[in-house]
Amino acid sequence: MAIGRGSGRNERLEPRFDAHPEASFDLRLTADDRPSNGGRAEPRLDPRSEPPLSDGRREPTFSATREDSEPPREKLSYWAWVMGRSRPAKRRGSNGGGRPPKRRSGLFGRLVSLVVVLGLFGAVGAGGVVAYYASGLPPTDKLEIPKRPPNVVIAALDGKPVANRGETGGAQVPLSDMPKFVPQAFIAIEDRRFYDHWGVDFIGLARAMKTNLEHGTLVQGGSTLTQQLAKNLFLTPERSLERKVQEAVLAFWLERKFGKDKILEMYLNRVYFGAGAYGVEAASQRYFGKSVRKINISEAATLAGLVKAPSRLSPTRDPDGARARADLVLSSMADEGYIGRDEANRAFKLHPPSPAPKPEGAVGYAADWVMEQLDGLVGLYDEDLTVQTTIDSALQTEAERDLSEAIAKRGGALKVTQGALVSLAPDGAVRALVGGRSYADSQFNRAVSAKRQPGSAFKPFVYLTALELGLTPDAVRVDAPLKIKGWTPENYSRRYSGPMTLTDALAHSVNTVAVRLGVEVGPVNVVRTAERMGISSRLTPNPSVALGTSEVTPLELAAAYAPFANGGMAAKPYIVTRVTTADGEVLFNRRPDAPQEVVDIERVGMMNAMLSETIRSGTAKGAVLPGWPAAGKTGTSQDFRDAWFVGYTSHLVTAVWLGNDDNSPTKKASGGGLPVQIWSRFMTAAHRGAAVAALPGDWSPQVAGYEEPGDVYQTGPGGSADEPDGRWVEAPPPQRRARRDDGGPLGFLRGLFGGL
Repeated sequence: MAIGRGSGRNERLEPRFDAHPEASFDLRLTADDRPSNGGRAEPRLDPRSEPPLSDGRREPTFSATREDSEPPREKLSYWAWVMGRSRPAKRRGSNGGGRPPKRRSGLFGRLVSLVVVLGLFGAVGAGGVVAYYASGLPPTDKLEIPKRPPNVVIAALDGKPVANRGETGGAQVPLSDMPKFVPQAFIAIEDRRFYDHWGVDFIGLARAMKTNLEHGTLVQGGSTLTQQLAKNLFLTPERSLERKVQEAVLAFWLERKFGKDKILEMYLNRVYFGAGAYGVEAASQRYFGKSVRKINISEAATLAGLVKAPSRLSPTRDPDGARARADLVLSSMADEGYIGRDEANRAFKLHPPSPAPKPEGAVGYAADWVMEQLDGLVGLYDEDLTVQTTIDSALQTEAERDLSEAIAKRGGALKVTQGALVSLAPDGAVRALVGGRSYADSQFNRAVSAKRQPGSAFKPFVYLTALELGLTPDAVRVDAPLKIKGWTPENYSRRYSGPMTLTDALAHSVNTVAVRLGVEVGPVNVVRTAERMGISSRLTPNPSVALGTSEVTPLELAAAYAPFANGGMAAKPYIVTRVTTADGEVLFNRRPDAPQEVVDIERVGMMNAMLSETIRSGTAKGAVLPGWPAAGKTGTSQDFRDAWFVGYTSHLVTAVWLGNDDNSPTKKASGGGLPVQIWSRFMTAAHRGAAVAALPGDWSPQVAGYEEPGDVYQTGPGGSADEPDGRWVEAPPPQRRARRDDGGPLGFLRGLFGGL
């Protein structure tokens, strides 16, 4: 049944709801009840224009005119509304009530909304960036602190450190061993809120940004100590967003895993201070010559100021700049309450920094040689070590000064540019080792690695071989021209003295006698003697070996002379006696070598008598060592390319070499000149205060006869038929005379006629 007008009758039938209860009514709208004008709304008439019903009521109408209808609302995006591009149309409310129109947001509200939205988007974007760059790091459960490169402290004979070796340049020091003002200085200037943040200081970062904006340039950084440590441990020094994000992530991880004190300790032991020094201990040794445990507050402020620009603010490069930066550190310490303002102002006056120590110097040669041996002594190591050596600091300093000053004064005139000095105790312990004129200019260790011709300094091994084969120092040989298979050795003076004893021939370094003797005893036997004494370089067994044509090092030549000083025992050179870890664990402890006799004591006495004559009247008579029995031998190679002197007492054996690295000739620099002077100066200082002791062995010369050689040379022991030489004979030993007895006729007869 349709509701409404449209029946066409005059009378309206009102719907009734009092029908039979069982009657059913369908109140749903049908198609006939819908508008028939194509879905367009019919014009709504004013209700007041409708005719009233019979009972005075008016029917409501649901149509409206187009003029009175509300225009459709424009659909706007949220961003269009926020940016004010268009305003939503105001809703019209009915006269009879309904919801009131919404109040339009103001400009401030829009800005707040924009900031919130941008903040949300920024947070999401930042989180994505952090997640992306952090994905390049290994998982934190697998992240490990890389071990600090081990440092090796090299100590002298008295236990005092003389050098450091390793990538860091200094040992690690626990935070508890440092003076409290050391970490305070770094916190005050580098990270004031160190104990208040969790690795990244957002407040400090904002403050740094504000300061940089005010100055228009980068004047302040925002990295914390933890971030700096993270960079040093895991990252490269490049400046990029990725590195900064990873640095922040690692800083949070470090804070959570280790805590403040451990982070501070790791930072102080790893930060770079310039000049190859990593960590406060290395920097303290480098700039003040002492351990960080002993520095004062001014020195601590200087070290803390170095971190900003290690090279530019170095005390050795720019003392004024380093002082200004240190004053700023002290002021910051006062601001933080670590020290008083007066103490900060008076710090440099009361406690000035120690003067910068001299560069490492020649002890670097000894330190390098220690490092060459360390792997063989303890194997691989990954912790700090202390190496106890045999070096005498005073003698090392003396040797460096004597060698460098001599070359500086006379090297130019003699065309000598380099030198080496090595001094051993009679058992082979190295007391001083200088491998060149200047370690700063050249680190090549000539004392250990340079092989040069020893010249006449090799002759003692020829004479020792002859003594061991039956000759004595009083045996006679002829100084005369000779020719061996086209080779004609000559004396330095080009003069010949005829017959002479072996002692005179060795003392005056007569070449012809040495060659004759070497051929007589056999070059092979000479080489065997030299190797037994301590020469390890390859020697060529030919007649010229007697004149030192095979190359040796200064160290092995000095060691080969040591048996003459110690009574005939082998003396292998050594420098390391003990190696320990930072915790005191002993990794190596040298045991004395088993005694090995290489020369019997009688021949030792003979050689000492012969070589002492070299200093008394021979080529080394310029050697001066008051009060001490000494012996030695000079050496000069062909064309004056090498100048040597190896001399010894019962206290020390010292070898000196001078020459040029390119093996060019000098200007007649001989072993009896500048090398003897260097040796004398060094040995005089080295023996000051030592108890005088005689050289080992006691030999008294015996009377010997000599038979002039004929036209044909006779061979001696060890020689061959075609190798010329003189023929020697010894007179029969003198008979021992009986004690004189003046108390009777028997004594008179014995005195008159002699007897046993």
